Amino acid sequence: MKKILIVFAALVFVLISCGEAEAESAESETENSGSASMEKEEAMKITITINGKEKLSATLAGNSSAKAFFALLEKGSVTVKMHDYGNFEKVGELPESLPKNDTEITTEPGDIILYQGNQITIYYDTNKWNFTRLGKIDSITQAELKSILGAGDVTAVFEMKN
Repeated sequence: MKKILIVFAALVFVLISCGEAEAESAESETENSGSASMEKEEAMKITITINGKEKLSATLAGNSSAKAFFALLEKGSVTVKMHDYGNFEKVGELPESLPKNDTEITTEPGDIILYQGNQITIYYDTNKWNFTRLGKIDSITQAELKSILGAGDVTAVFEMKN
């Protein structure tokens, strides 16, 4: 009878231990999914002011290039003199090079692209090349973007969204 009680007590101990491990695992999964949702909620949002007038909202991508760009903006706003190139983009030089994550992509109007690690472009039309996508301007049509960017040079101020 004593042996049965010892085996029963051991079995109860094992079952309780397994239950605690499952509870800890479930709690850990909840924390992890919570942090994943938090990351989605805390997307890297920026503002781009064109020629001191038009403010555009943009969401940065989740790659190391976009994170480096966001870190640069944490130090303060970045002003870039941009010129038209090829009738499909505005391009200008960044104050410092960023890590590249180039892949062959086809750009869309509103794409913010890192080119050669040290230039930033805003696309108002399409192009296919090896680029690093930094982000995308939120909720804007091609016509609206072309109107805002206009012909000729523009000054774009990139900053963290308040």
